Amino acid sequence: METLSNSERYAKAVANSKRVRWDIDRDVIRGRHFDYARTFLPAGLSLVDELDFLTPGDKRLMSQVQGRSYTNIFGLAERFISAKVVEITRGHALGDQVALQALVRMTDEELKHQELFRRLEEMMAQDMPAGYRLAVDPDEVARAVLAKSTWSVLALTLDIELFTLAHYRASIQPQELCALWKDVFLFHWKEESQHAVLDELEFLREDARVTPAERDAGVNDLIALVGAVDGILQAQAGADAAYFNAAARGEYSAQQRGMVADAILKAYRWQYIVSGVMEPRFQKVLFGLLNETQAARIQEALGPLMYAAPASPDRDPGPVNP
Repeated sequence: METLSNSERYAKAVANSKRVRWDIDRDVIRGRHFDYARTFLPAGLSLVDELDFLTPGDKRLMSQVQGRSYTNIFGLAERFISAKVVEITRGHALGDQVALQALVRMTDEELKHQELFRRLEEMMAQDMPAGYRLAVDPDEVARAVLAKSTWSVLALTLDIELFTLAHYRASIQPQELCALWKDVFLFHWKEESQHAVLDELEFLREDARVTPAERDAGVNDLIALVGAVDGILQAQAGADAAYFNAAARGEYSAQQRGMVADAILKAYRWQYIVSGVMEPRFQKVLFGLLNETQAARIQEALGPLMYAAPASPDRDPGPVNP
């Protein structure tokens, strides 16, 4: 396998960024609308098949409700990611100009992604039932995240970028979905593929700079950020369950409606936390930097959330193994 230096990896990210560059209207939306007769978020992410009492139409509606929040939560995450990238770009301003160019391009692309997700929300708001809401304020979330150490924020960012790629490859790309919704994440994946490379480079660069005590504090910050993410997911899952239950066509009991709420929270924990920490590349990078005590602290913090990994014959949703 070809081994590239860090300078070569920055240069390759720039070249790939130029090659895959896309425009929201010309390449993604192309004058189209969402097809509400089709699934948005696939069952591998929405876990909708665990709700076997839902009608086929309501399973589709569930995929659309979760798909709407999937775009909005990505837009929320990219708010603090772009702000952090702007900050760390300063470290290259009077040094490696190729690295600087790569991070400037990444910031521009993340801002474009935010615009895309805002446009999609406007489109869905026109066509889906009234009553949907984003349960948290993106700027407040960004301020809270950015108050943590750079080490922890870059670790979280790498996790997000890597699970973004994994979701597309494993669950979105292979499925027959609403064509526009699927294309959104095809084009998103094309640029996020470069961002994941840059996130890893910058995370390792930051790790090489910190002291052992600062790294240990960063582990505490990362655990706190995961807890904060889970708080966001609980709030959004509650809002989305209420929205779905109000819009669903089927007749469901109070117990079944409660099961819907539990299933949405499980799906969101799977999408935004568990699928990321189970991603092999993230485990290799993160746990490769930690001592046994630090790794154990992270495993303990993640333990109550690991139930959200969907059971399958070939996967044991047990503890994370560094």
